[in-house]
Amino acid sequence: MGSGRNNPALCWLSVLLLSDWAAAQISYSVSEEVDKGTVVGNLAKDLNVNARDLQTRNLNIVSGYSKKYFGVNFKTGELYINERIDREELCPNTLKCTLNLEAILSSPMVLHRIEVVIADLNDNAPTFIEKSHSLNISESSPIGEHFLLPLAVDSDIGSNSVKTYRLSTNEYFSLDVQSGGEHSVSAELVLLKALDREKQAVVKLTLTAIDGGKPPKTGSVQIDVNVLDVNDNTPSFSKTLYKARVNENAPAGSLVIQLNATDLDEGDNGKALYSFVKRANFNPADVFFINAETGEVTVRANLDYEAQPVYEIHVQATDRGSSPRSANGKLLVEVVDVNDNAPEIVVTSLVNPVREDAEIGSVVALVTVMDKDGGRNGHTNCKLIGSAPFKLNSNYKNYYSLIVDGTLDREECSSYNVTVMATDEGKPPLSSTNIINVQVSDVNDNKPRFLESLINIYVKENSPVGARIYTITAVDPDVNENAKVTYSLDAESKTIPVSSVVNINSETGDIVSLQSFNYEELKTFQFKVQATDSGVPPLSSNVTVNVFILDENDNSPAILAPYSEHGSVNSESIPYSAEAGYFVAKIRAVDADSGYNALLSYHLSEPKGNNLFRIGTSTGEIRTKRRMSDNDLKTHPLVVLVSDNGEPSLSATVSIDVLVLESAADIQTQFRHVPIKEESFSDLNLYLLIAIVSVSLIFLLSLITLIAVKCHRTDGAFSRYSAPMITTHPDGSWSYSKSTQQYDVCFSSDTLKSDVVVFPAPFPPVDAELISINGGDTFTRTQTLPSKEKPKAPNADWRYSASLRAGGVMQSSVHMEESSVMQGAQGVLVQNWPTASSAADGEGGEVSPPMGAGVDSNSWHFRYGPGGPGAPPQHLKPGEVPPEAFIIPGSPAIISIRQNQGGEDDKSDFITFGKKEEAKKKKKKKKEKKDKKDKGKDDGDE
Repeated sequence: MGSGRNNPALCWLSVLLLSDWAAAQISYSVSEEVDKGTVVGNLAKDLNVNARDLQTRNLNIVSGYSKKYFGVNFKTGELYINERIDREELCPNTLKCTLNLEAILSSPMVLHRIEVVIADLNDNAPTFIEKSHSLNISESSPIGEHFLLPLAVDSDIGSNSVKTYRLSTNEYFSLDVQSGGEHSVSAELVLLKALDREKQAVVKLTLTAIDGGKPPKTGSVQIDVNVLDVNDNTPSFSKTLYKARVNENAPAGSLVIQLNATDLDEGDNGKALYSFVKRANFNPADVFFINAETGEVTVRANLDYEAQPVYEIHVQATDRGSSPRSANGKLLVEVVDVNDNAPEIVVTSLVNPVREDAEIGSVVALVTVMDKDGGRNGHTNCKLIGSAPFKLNSNYKNYYSLIVDGTLDREECSSYNVTVMATDEGKPPLSSTNIINVQVSDVNDNKPRFLESLINIYVKENSPVGARIYTITAVDPDVNENAKVTYSLDAESKTIPVSSVVNINSETGDIVSLQSFNYEELKTFQFKVQATDSGVPPLSSNVTVNVFILDENDNSPAILAPYSEHGSVNSESIPYSAEAGYFVAKIRAVDADSGYNALLSYHLSEPKGNNLFRIGTSTGEIRTKRRMSDNDLKTHPLVVLVSDNGEPSLSATVSIDVLVLESAADIQTQFRHVPIKEESFSDLNLYLLIAIVSVSLIFLLSLITLIAVKCHRTDGAFSRYSAPMITTHPDGSWSYSKSTQQYDVCFSSDTLKSDVVVFPAPFPPVDAELISINGGDTFTRTQTLPSKEKPKAPNADWRYSASLRAGGVMQSSVHMEESSVMQGAQGVLVQNWPTASSAADGEGGEVSPPMGAGVDSNSWHFRYGPGGPGAPPQHLKPGEVPPEAFIIPGSPAIISIRQNQGGEDDKSDFITFGKKEEAKKKKKKKKEKKDKKDKGKDDGDE
């Protein structure tokens, strides 16, 4: 039976006890290991119930086992196998195995007990618990003695269990199988023949168990029979006489010979013990030692050939049996005479250490060699082993001198181990060595040496006074006082007085600063350091030290004019009709630091209003982000933050109030959007260089021609409208002069793009030649037409054109520079000048784009002077500078000069580098396009 029933089964039983039920028992039989689905019996038939009623009466099979071994087919009423059944798992060690079930029907409630008998199959083979079994049997055991063998087990029962045993074929044993009836079958080993361990020490057998199944199954185990020894053999030496030779100088413990005695028995019966046999008055144990276990004979005392050349020794081997047996042997030991005394070397030092400047031939030590042997064994030869600047001279027989034989250099080798070897003439010869340690004393023969030929020191500015900025180290290969180095500064520095700037610690070489450095005042200086040793006489060497001051971010950005720093508010005006990208102002700032500490960026701090303006991070240009709307304020206060890239960053601010005016006429200074064209930097410079050289050559030729004509003419026919004088200066600027008037055109290469200012000049003569630079970077000479009208009076109006103008009025390849710096002439402060001035027209200055230039035009006109013809020049206000003082860095540009009469610009009198009539037509077309565009904008606003 399996385990008890579970709780659901108990519940069913409780219900049945309280109900009307009838009990019956049905028995079935099934073999183990049958396939799932195998039919055990028909419950519907055996319960006398219609198969169709099984489900309606809620047939339930209840068992107390963990697995559901059986199932019911409600259609046929058959009981079938639902799980694999293993009889050995269900009913171990039992003859009968049954599974008890309860079949429960309701309506009415009926309980039927079902007993299923599990029949055994021969599905298990006999097995032995041990993989191998050992038996110890003495070789003296009598024939017929029985020895018990291990028992095999089989999980099967009945006829499928173990029925018999079988033994492998052998000459010593047979098998006796006992059948115990109801008990298990056992087997015993029977000795048939006397054992002999010396013949066969182990007998290997195989025991096989066979069950009664059909076909039968078997299981095997290895039986090892160990034959136990009996002391029936006497030890025996391998030789009747052993001979050995041993040197007379053999030390104690030296092996003489190893004896070997064998015994065919095993264990203690076969283990021999060795010993010396004392005969008469000679005991071999006084001179030799024999190992009782191994039979090794070794030297115990000193041997002397002259005292006894040979030893005759008797030895004995005895086993360890209960009745020990022994055997005797003989050993003959011959003492061999040898050269057993090596030469002895005695060294007497005379000079140690030896000066490294010692002369060749100087005696260092005396060497004496002795040998206790006599005859040829006592004759010795002595020599040096290895390479060293020494040699050995023979004085008399076995007496030698060690002398210097080469140049000594302590820095290369401070000590020498000189090996002296002495060899006698014995056979074989013996030799001995002695090492003489020769120390070399120092002489001051090396200068201090610096680790670097040139030392570069990098010091941050504003470092504290007294701080260590560097440690100079000089090494001297000498030792002691000869290597003690002191440091000093060379007072003959050509740059600055070094003693007032730095100081050096004479002992450690630490260089300390005596002042705090300022990068903006001093960027680098140089001095020399001298290292001197303490030898006699002292030696010294110099090294050059370069000190580089590293910049720190200790200067805040400075806002350049015309805008002041934070504290005062500047104002700019823009028209209400300004487009997106309209130029408002340009903030310029400088930083006294260098590198990233002077790299400035511009930002609008807390922009107010409707976020109408933006600023170029690197250019500082303030432009509109979109068009104006009615909701925008009329006044926009802007705070520009200028920050450098130092760590930590320093900044400055400037405030600008931007006023929005309804009419463009109300604006004193106009700014228009100036798009920047990205072109090849290298090509632009090449073209400009060609243009400058060409124009310079033409002007130079014209100047020479004018001078020659003036010198040769006697009637003074040159009118006051003579050709202008253009002069080049070493700083790269051009000077334009007419009569007593002179104007400068200045150029600079400080930035990638250019700003050019051309100052007032009179109208050129009618017969003058003009040069234009076309868009294809070619040169064109243009002859101006004679004018019958009276030349107009010169005016102080001046203009600047920085790129291609619409309509081809002026063609050039000059670009506006986005962050240029305007420098004043001598005596005028440097100021940051925007691309277009915001000065009012009434104050004598105006900058405006040409009419019809459009939003994308890069052409700008600078005008300086009174508003009307003949008006007197305006007086400068405090803080303003005249146009003659302006210098704007940038690339070269072409000059355009115009006469102004009638107050307004007369475009017909604007002289350009090209055809005059063609320029007028293009200007007219631009103006028509501008009018159409403005009209369209007005319609859109309505």
